[in-house]
Amino acid sequence: MSEFDYWERLERLKLLSLQRRRERYAIIHVWKMLNEKAPNSINLEPYSSPRLGIRINIPKYNHKAQKSYSTAYDNSFGIRAARLWNLLPKNVNSLTSLEPFKVALGEFISQFPDKPPVPGYTPPNSNSLL
Repeated sequence: MSEFDYWERLERLKLLSLQRRRERYAIIHVWKMLNEKAPNSINLEPYSSPRLGIRINIPKYNHKAQKSYSTAYDNSFGIRAARLWNLLPKNVNSLTSLEPFKVALGEFISQFPDKPPVPGYTPPNSNSLL
């Protein structure tokens, strides 16, 4: 395996990068909160859309606040998790059983290239699903 670069090793071993695993975890945790398998301690407010399925209201940000507050807002778990959840298509976000949800989520995530930033390599993008 040492003859392959990091990206090729991830692909050959069928592993997700750490960033993609964190995003997957956040989405699964949101599913658990919405399906009452985990406490909704960050007060996510779901709503249903006939075309898009289950979505989450993202609280408005006060654009007059300091830039440092904007960064904290954008990087908070509640905001990032809600934005990741809202990326999911209806056939994924409307599943009510955990194992089929994880399978469908894996299939959805695998559609996006997973090229994490690595020192010495130039990634083609930021690698985030967002």
